[in-house]
Amino acid sequence: MTEPNLQHEGTEKKSLFMRFLDGVEKVGNKLPHPFILFVYLALTVIVVSAIVSVFGVSVVHPGTQEEMAIRSLLSGEGLRYIIDSMLDNFTGFAPLGLVLVMMLGIGLAQKVGLIQAFMRKSIINAPPALVTYAVLFAGVIGNLASDAAFIIVPPLAAMVFYGLGRHPLAGLAAGFAGAGAGFTANIFIAGTDALLSGISTEVAQTIDPNMVVTPVDNWFFMIFSVVMLMVVGAFVTEKIIEPKLGKYEGDAEKRLEKVTDEENRGLRNALITGLIYIGLIMLALLPENAPLRGEDGGIVPSPFLSGIIPIILFFFISVAIAYGMTVGKIKGTKDIPNYMAEAMKDMSAYIVLIFAAAQFIAYFNWSNLGIWIAVNSAEFLQNANLTGIYVIVGFTLLTAVLNMFIFSGSAQWALMAPIFIPMFMLLDYNPAYVQLAYRLGDSATNIITPLNPYMLVVLAFMRDYDKKAGFGTLFAMMLPYALFFLGFWIVIFIAWTLLGLPIGPGVEMYINQ
Repeated sequence: MTEPNLQHEGTEKKSLFMRFLDGVEKVGNKLPHPFILFVYLALTVIVVSAIVSVFGVSVVHPGTQEEMAIRSLLSGEGLRYIIDSMLDNFTGFAPLGLVLVMMLGIGLAQKVGLIQAFMRKSIINAPPALVTYAVLFAGVIGNLASDAAFIIVPPLAAMVFYGLGRHPLAGLAAGFAGAGAGFTANIFIAGTDALLSGISTEVAQTIDPNMVVTPVDNWFFMIFSVVMLMVVGAFVTEKIIEPKLGKYEGDAEKRLEKVTDEENRGLRNALITGLIYIGLIMLALLPENAPLRGEDGGIVPSPFLSGIIPIILFFFISVAIAYGMTVGKIKGTKDIPNYMAEAMKDMSAYIVLIFAAAQFIAYFNWSNLGIWIAVNSAEFLQNANLTGIYVIVGFTLLTAVLNMFIFSGSAQWALMAPIFIPMFMLLDYNPAYVQLAYRLGDSATNIITPLNPYMLVVLAFMRDYDKKAGFGTLFAMMLPYALFFLGFWIVIFIAWTLLGLPIGPGVEMYINQ
């Protein structure tokens, strides 16, 4: 790998924005690991609950009208709760089971090479006029493979652009924008949907015990978001980034690895298997009195929606097996659980993080600090007439800023949800709607935060084509994507709300219409 040209970067006077990014990086680097951060937060809740409880502070629960006093976690009752609940807080944490089950299927598809082959074929076989759209589409859809899209799509896109005589860094930027800023969107239900909805449900039930946020509650908006990201991303790439970069004068030698005949057969068989599976699900859903319909014959609610996770799980298992057997990755039944086990190894860091996050949320809820903050915050916003769509847009912007300091989407949501979901629920917002507002801000700035660990990986890819490229080059390329994506997302979010469109099956803006 080429060494960075420090002299080149240091001789240019830094702009105000670059100095701002340097400050963000400096502050962010001082933050502890997310696991340790949640340990500190849990300890803070313990101490604060003890201090506040001394003053006899209480709050009336808006749902039950029960007066709830702040409970001290340093009391005898609190210490017993900490010890007795630790295991249940972890094993009963809703996102844990949802995400692990999803990753059994998606992880299998990734380990046999299905998702990687699909992304390569989507980009390589696209007509030249549609290559930019194909790159962005592959990047966005690539979040099915979680962070793997950051490593697969940008260098592949750069090679495609290079082969077409276009600037390779423009292709790399488009691929990184799709995989990073488009991380939350998809036409499929992905692990992100399961993870965030699990946290949302866990928190929302502190206000309404019957409230459930399902993985499909943001689906309609996210499907539309894929189209928006492709169109806006292509505009930024072709009208802003490529003119800025100019003609590529480098001498990089990159050879594009095409999809093999065997992989093509695997993709074909996976497609056939997927269509058969979807057909069977439709037979169990569409006819009158079908088993996947609800008791009243409707789809919202229904066993189809409540059981969407196992339905998606078996879809990915089916197509992954079809592909794996075709390309020779699966030679016997024992290979299937072995690949699943490998996928679970990749989830070890997530499991460790969830243990600490689950304790923090549980302590926050048990102490009643969460409901106390939510009620008082909601009353403040109402008294100041700060309600409506623009308050939640402000929440999206706040999320975008905080994402510059906390890169992990699940960690940030576990931190913000206990405060903002109850607060907005008391203002009659559906928690799924609040979750959607969070996802837009969290996703858009993924590509400009210095805390993104894949920044270094993408920078290394950049230096294959431009030995002088540094962080300034990368930030300058990615900032237009972040701003345009966030801006268009907010505009669409407002329009979606004003038109009263559902953001998912049966999910409107407010709980009570």
